Parts: sequence; C-alpha cells; structure tokens
Amino acid sequence: MEHYDLIVIGGGPAGYAAAMRAIDLGKRTLLVERDRIGGTGIYNGALTSKTLWEIANRVSSTNELMRTRGREPFRLSWEEISKTVNEAIFERKYLYACHMQLLANAKEGHVLFHHERGHARFTAPDRVRIQRTGFDVEVSADHIVVATGSRPRSVPDIVVDEQHIFTSDGIFGIEELPSSIVIIGAGVIGCEFATIFCNLGATRVHLIDRADRILPFEDADISELVAKNLERKGVIVHRSAKLDHIEVIDNEVEYTISYPDGRIEIVRVEKALLSVGRTPNVENLGLDQALVATDPKSGAIIANGTHTSQPRIHVVGDATATNMLVNLGEMEGRHAVERIWADKKEELSYDNVSTIMFLDPEVAGVGLNEQECRKRNIPYRVARIDYSCLARAIAMRRTKGFFKVLVTNDEDMKVLGMRAVGEHASSAIEAVALMMRLGTPIRELAELVHPHPSITEGVQECARMLLGHSIFKPSIFADRMQCYTWIPEVAKLVAA
Repeated sequence: MEHYDLIVIGGGPAGYAAAMRAIDLGKRTLLVERDRIGGTGIYNGALTSKTLWEIANRVSSTNELMRTRGREPFRLSWEEISKTVNEAIFERKYLYACHMQLLANAKEGHVLFHHERGHARFTAPDRVRIQRTGFDVEVSADHIVVATGSRPRSVPDIVVDEQHIFTSDGIFGIEELPSSIVIIGAGVIGCEFATIFCNLGATRVHLIDRADRILPFEDADISELVAKNLERKGVIVHRSAKLDHIEVIDNEVEYTISYPDGRIEIVRVEKALLSVGRTPNVENLGLDQALVATDPKSGAIIANGTHTSQPRIHVVGDATATNMLVNLGEMEGRHAVERIWADKKEELSYDNVSTIMFLDPEVAGVGLNEQECRKRNIPYRVARIDYSCLARAIAMRRTKGFFKVLVTNDEDMKVLGMRAVGEHASSAIEAVALMMRLGTPIRELAELVHPHPSITEGVQECARMLLGHSIFKPSIFADRMQCYTWIPEVAKLVAA
C-alpha cells in the first residue's frame, strides 16, 4: 500500500493550497480530485461569475454613454459572452495543469507532488480508497485533509431541472440570455446575478427577498444604495415576500408570492435562479469509517477551526460549512498544514477578513459594520464621505458610492471596520485591513501621502474628518459628509 505524508481530498482552492503548502515543507503529498482541479473556484463560482460581472459592467457602462448620445444600446449574445467566460476558464485551468505537470515531473530530488483522479472514500482514519472506472486503489497517510467543497443548497418543493429553474452552478449552461428571470434569494450570490443580468440589458429581472431589504447583513445605507441602483435599471425587488409556489408551465416559470399584508402575486417569467446558499459536499466520504464526528441532523463535519474529532483528519474550505469564500478556503488549507508540520500554535482569526461583493456599485468591506457594533454594544465613531467629493470618482463619472470608516470611541481611535461602496472599492480595503491587524491608530492613515487623484483619498478624508481637520467640512456638506459618535447608553436613552 502506497503511503504519503499527506492526502488531500478535493482539488479546489482550499485543497490545492493545502497540498502546495505541504510541498513547501518537504512533505510527500497526494491530491485526489474526482472531477476538475480548481473546482467551483474556476468553473461555476468566483472566476466565472466575476468574468460575467466584468463583461456586464462594461456593457452597462457603454450603454450609459450610448444613451447620452441618443444611440441604440449595445448588446452581446450569450454565445459571445460564453466565449469570453470560457477563455478565462481555459487560462486559469492551463495554469493549474502546467503547474501540476511540472511539479509531478520534477527532475531534481524525489517527487513530492502526486495527483490522482477519482472518488476518495475513507476506509479507516488513516486510509482512503480511490476509485474511478477501471481503477481501484487504497492508500494511507499520516494526515488527511478533507477539502471537498460545496454545492448549491436545495429547497423542498422546488424542482431544479437546470433548464427552466437553475442553481448558481447550472445557470452557466443557459443557451441564450432569457427575456426575464426570477432570482430566489437576495443574498450576495442572488444580488450579484441580478446585477449581471440587468447590466447585460436583455433580461427583465425579478428578485424575491424574504427580508424587508436586500443584503440584510450589511448596514441599511449600503443595501438601500444597491437596491436603488438595481431598481433604476429595471429590477423588480419583491421585498418581505414569501415564495408560496413555483412550477414550470408551458415552458415558462410561474411563481406565487405573498406579503405580510395578505397580498398575493402570480408572475410568469422565462427562467428562474435558486440562490439560497450552499451546502458542503461531505456525503459518501465514509466519515463513519474514519470515526469523524458529524452533526446528526445536517451530516456536516463537526469542527473547531480546521480540527475534526480525529487528530489526523482536518477539514478546510467550503467543507467546513462556514465562511465559504475562496480566500478563506486557501487560508484554512495553508493553516491546517502549518499547524501539523510548521508548529503553528495560534488559531485562525476571521476578524479582519477583506470581502468584496460584485454588485452595482461594487461593495468591499473589512471588520465590523455599524449594525454589528450596535448588536455587540460597542461604542464607535464613524466618518462617511460620498464619492461625489472625490476627484477620481468625478473624473471617472462614477460618483455613486461612499466610504465609511468606524473607529473606537477613545483617544487612540483604532479602526473597527470599513465599508467602501463604489468604483474601485476593493482597492481601498487592504491598507485598512493591515491597520486593523497591527492596531494602528487612524492618525497614521490621515498623515499618509496618497496618490492623486485616487479613490483611496476618500479613506484619508474619513480619517481627517474623525480627527477634525478634513479639507471639506461635514458641517458645510452635511448631505455628502457625516461624522458622528454612537454610544450604547445614549442610544438607550434616546430610544426610551
């Protein structure tokens, strides 16, 4: 029986990162993937959806210019769009393929990296059986990492056929842009696809939201701005709506929704997209044979960070059923390996993770937002500045958006969190994330020399506002600039 230092089950972003980190540490590693290396991260997730978003964004920008010139709107066929998406997939896939081939054929020293295609299943805590057509082998390892990814969550009574009613994985298989679509779920994925379809300009989009506003985990000013932009482009947002029924009738999708006031709507569209989250792929892994503890209801692996109940079995990425993001999966994969062989003692921290939502406008964030601070009764000071005050935004003709920085309500004014909403939003996040990690006070950001004109000058102006020496004064531009303090005790008095 072949023995390895590490077996990684799953070749998506988390599993691949774990395997590469093990190679760095000189460990003989086997990466097992049943389908395609790169997983959802390449084929029907981050890369594909963001390539779609980039295309749609350019089409929308072009058409805004066309409208001001009185010209006909620019349109792309789904065939043309798919060609660009497939080119992006090929480029990324080619990088992985070349990298793996060169690693597996290394001439200097003994080969550390091995790759096997097939379905992996535990036969014991240290053994895995790998099977595919005409191939069946059992291997063992000192440690095993489960990185099997996730799939779109299903909903009882909604029959997904990937022809009329799609998941976020299957939607890339459409043959042409639909004339209309209903998106069930107004979280990040649902809102991103609503943005993509409405920006392409050929599809009437309906968005069903059970809450009273989309993106309920973000502050109201963010969700309201995104919703307003979607509605301005023709998206119909069904707020506080409950989906009572959906079915395919006469080659169309008919859905029935109800509202708290008793109103009922019946709507027909061409296609539907079910976007209600994802669920980990941990079935048929033989976890009982590996003696790994699982949740009796959901079947999910019970984990503390990347630890499972078995000290030599680890879980990372979407398979953990939490924090389903590519960057976090890669971080977890690397961390699991470093904890085994690099004597890493500290646990993973998710406090200062930078995120981005590809909406219209794009939304980036790090740390706490206002509603999270208030939920935890954390006093804070906040500064917010509109993009309309920034030279770069004015030059780009992209003035819808804002920066918002939250700091501690004390003399140090250390950063608690930041939100950026607008063009180039993600470019402004990482410096603030580093400040949070290092505990750097806000005055350092205020004194830093930023390039001009740049979007990041808005972050600097927020810092200056908090210190009381901004170039534009909030008292003059109260509609574009805000600076205030929130204290739990005062809020309770006002509420009373």
